[in-house]
Amino acid sequence: MLYTAASALAAPADAKREELKGLQERIQALQKDLAKTEGSRADAAEELRETEQAISDANRRLRELNGERARVQATLDNLNIQSQKLSSRIALQQAQLGRLFTRQYYAGETDAMRHLLSGDDPNQLARDVHYLSLLSHAKAGLIRDLGGILEEKKHLASLAHDKNAELAEIERNRQRERTGLVEQQKKRQEVLARLADRIKTQRREVEKLKRDEKRLAKLIEGLGRIVSKPKRPASSQAQAPALRNERTPDTALPDDAFARLKGRLALPTRGELANRFGTPRQDGGTTWKGVFIRADSGAEVKAIAPGRIVFADWLRGFGNLAIVDHGDGYLSVYGNNESLYKAVGQPVKAGETIASVGNSGGNLETGLYFELRHLGQPIDPLKWVSLR
Repeated sequence: MLYTAASALAAPADAKREELKGLQERIQALQKDLAKTEGSRADAAEELRETEQAISDANRRLRELNGERARVQATLDNLNIQSQKLSSRIALQQAQLGRLFTRQYYAGETDAMRHLLSGDDPNQLARDVHYLSLLSHAKAGLIRDLGGILEEKKHLASLAHDKNAELAEIERNRQRERTGLVEQQKKRQEVLARLADRIKTQRREVEKLKRDEKRLAKLIEGLGRIVSKPKRPASSQAQAPALRNERTPDTALPDDAFARLKGRLALPTRGELANRFGTPRQDGGTTWKGVFIRADSGAEVKAIAPGRIVFADWLRGFGNLAIVDHGDGYLSVYGNNESLYKAVGQPVKAGETIASVGNSGGNLETGLYFELRHLGQPIDPLKWVSLR
């Protein structure tokens, strides 16, 4: 059976507290990392928001540019109509000038002057001079108008070309800007996705650590209750001064009925009695069914009386366990041994070494757990032995 004293539990309880402290520090560190990651995600989300807003603005500007292009196209169409009208006027004026030049060519300047000088009627002469003056002015005006129309048409053509070139360049720049923003958006979305996965992983780890922390804290609380369990009243058996066994079984003990050996027996090994029969166990379970003798590892464990080995094996809670049958329903039980020296079926004498002291079975202290039983029921060993 495992022996677990309050003093023995204090060390593992402290160790668990240190483990809990380390776990809490790890949780805090991970939570800081998680906060940083979430901060990075917030920054990335803000950058993505700005990028997507910029994309929206770029799309809006492209849409506005399309509207501007439509307006420019309407202006260009109007300019084309004006240009066509100008072309018609040019053609008309060119025809008029052609006719004037043709007539002048065939009539000649000298014929006109001769016609003016040969006239007898002064009034007619004045009218002819005025007519020739008007004709000359008309011809000069047609030439000037034609030059102006040609210049205006050239200007309109230049405006149309420049506006088209400007719109084309703006559209190329807008498209490049939008393409860059879309690529930036894609990269930031990938960053956000990676950060989201990292946050999810960190949160799972934090939750796992918190569950571990809760379980460990519960364990420490239980150990703390055991360690800090109120001491039993001074009148109880457990509060009695610690006893120490100085005797070992006598090899000269007579081979008598076991019941007749009461009071003449000795405990299997020397050492301090840590727990006694009938006292409550520190784990809050049942009472002790035997005694625990603190002893050095490797110390000899001796049979208390003649008998036969009926069990020699490892048993959970008892470690390496030996049981000796002394007849008439009496058994002696030796637990937590380091080594077992006898096998099942072998006879043993009083005082014969059957094992060595240890802490097998997961016991926290080195020593021997010892019981006496009659017809399967535990009996108080201290009522059967003498310690000195």
